[in-house]
Amino acid sequence: MSFEDLLEQGRKALKEGDNKTALEALRQALKQQSTAEGWELLAEAEIEAGLFSKARKSIENGLALAPENIDLLYCLGELSLEEENGAGALQAFEKIIALDPEELDAWVSKAMIHLNADDLTGAEASCRQALKIDPQSGFALIALGDIQGTAGKIDEARTSYQQAIDLDPDEPQAYLSLGDLLYETGDLKGAEAACRQGLQLDPGAPMGYLTLGYLYLDQDRNQDASDNFRQFLRLEKSPAAREIRDEVEALLDGLK
Repeated sequence: MSFEDLLEQGRKALKEGDNKTALEALRQALKQQSTAEGWELLAEAEIEAGLFSKARKSIENGLALAPENIDLLYCLGELSLEEENGAGALQAFEKIIALDPEELDAWVSKAMIHLNADDLTGAEASCRQALKIDPQSGFALIALGDIQGTAGKIDEARTSYQQAIDLDPDEPQAYLSLGDLLYETGDLKGAEAACRQGLQLDPGAPMGYLTLGYLYLDQDRNQDASDNFRQFLRLEKSPAAREIRDEVEALLDGLK
C-alpha cells in the first residue's frame, strides 16, 4: 500500500477505535515516509494504547520536522496530562496559545490544568478568555461550570451547564457534569435523570457510571451501585484515575 493509503487506513482505524490496526498501518506508513502528520497520528494511537514512552518519542520525531505544529503540541499536552505532568501540559498549551491566541481548546485545557492545581482564579480567567473567542462554546461553558461548582458557585455552575445543553442538546458531557453537580447538592432525582441522559448519548462515559454508583450507594441500592461501579472500572483505564479506581474497588469489596 502507498503511504497515503496507509495513512488513511490508520486515520480511519483510529477514529473507529481499532487501535491495533491504526498502530500497524501508521508504523508501516512512517517506514515509507516521515511526516509530522504521520507521527502525530501514531502518537495518538500510542497514547490510546497506553504506550506513553513510545508516544513521546513519536511526538519528538514529529516536532523535529515541524516545531510549530499545533496538532503535535495538543498531542504533547494530552500525553503530559496522562503522565500526570501538569507543568508539561501547561507548557504545551501555552505554546499553542503563543502561536495562535484564538485556539479556544488550548485556553480551556489551560483552565482545567489550573483547576486541577486548585488555582480557581487562573482557571476562571483562562476559561473567560476562551468564551471571549466564542461565547457559544459548549466546551468552554462546561469547563466554566466545573470551575464554578468547585468554587461553590452552585447556581452559576448550573446555569453554565444548562447554557451548554441549550446550545447543544446532544452533548453528553453537559448532562454528566450537571448530574455530578446535582448529586453533590443532594438532588438525587435530578442527578440520576441528568446522568441517564448523558449516558444515553454516550454509553462509554465512565464518570456517568461513577456518579450513578455513588448515588445508588447513598440510597442503599447496593446492586445498582455495584453494577455501575463495575461499568466505571471496565471503562476507565487512565493512569490519572488510579486513585478513584482504587477507591471504587474498595467500595465493591465492601458491597460483596
